[in-house]
Amino acid sequence: MSEAASTMAPGLPRHAAPGPASPERTLEPNRVDRADRKPHPASAVTEPRWVRALLVAAALGFLLAFLLLPLLLVFVEALRGGVQGFVAAIGEADALAAIRLTVLVTAIVLPLNLLFGVAAAWAVSKHEFPGKRVLVSLIDLPFAVSPVVAGLIYVLVFGAQGWAYALVDEGWHATLPLLGEFTLKLPRIIFALPGIVLATVFVTFPFIARELMPLMEQQGNDEELAALSLGANGWQTFWRGTLPNIRWALLYGVLLCGARAMGEFGAVSVVSGHIRGRTNTLPLHVEILYNEYAYSAAFACAALLALSALATLALKAWLERHHGEALSATHRH
Repeated sequence: MSEAASTMAPGLPRHAAPGPASPERTLEPNRVDRADRKPHPASAVTEPRWVRALLVAAALGFLLAFLLLPLLLVFVEALRGGVQGFVAAIGEADALAAIRLTVLVTAIVLPLNLLFGVAAAWAVSKHEFPGKRVLVSLIDLPFAVSPVVAGLIYVLVFGAQGWAYALVDEGWHATLPLLGEFTLKLPRIIFALPGIVLATVFVTFPFIARELMPLMEQQGNDEELAALSLGANGWQTFWRGTLPNIRWALLYGVLLCGARAMGEFGAVSVVSGHIRGRTNTLPLHVEILYNEYAYSAAFACAALLALSALATLALKAWLERHHGEALSATHRH
């Protein structure tokens, strides 16, 4: 050992002399010493694995029993009489009238809610004014009021015993210096198309506004102020500055509003009168067919509503997948 130590290089310290490796410190290639490893963060889940598996199974079982299975049964019952029976049920005169009325009401409601939603979101998110909190509370009112109560309100106002029925029945007669005598008369509202539209608007108007308000509040006023400072007018500022930033949230709200309008039952049931071929929307037509024990026809019409709901859900999922960042602000509020 002394000879080996004497033959070491002159500049090499004695403690660095090569010697037999300690078995406790021998490391394999590409292997990290356990003492140098970083401890793994503690898991937030402390339940045993069998408890987690039981919870997941319970959630899946609930979805299967109360969502997927009834939806599957709707299509099974709709096709029980074959494809020809399904087509015949949909092609019946009253069913076609109900489909046309449903599409017509949705086509009227969507532009109205679009204008109101954008205007309300613009006012709430871009300006400060007295009564702002009251306006926000009124926008949320349809979420707290039963649709049946909403329909009953219109019946109490515009029905035969309502305080505004005189405007519908006889009208309001007045004389003006320049216009002469004229009569202001409202169209028939209850048990007619205007009442269905009003009830549907009341139920669905929060959806677009509620999707836009948090997003527009997060974006602030910087871009609008910059556009105005560069000489743009109000319409140009909105069309080229504000609208491109809210377009996906706007489309998201339109999808939710359209789905709610097509499937509305409670408020429309109160104001429609259930007149076949005239004031029956598709959900009301399904109820009438089911009460008359025409189950195949009822489920065939219900399958149309289910298909429209699935199409809306698919578009909603596509928007969230491809434009999630633009919609994230609305989901954080």
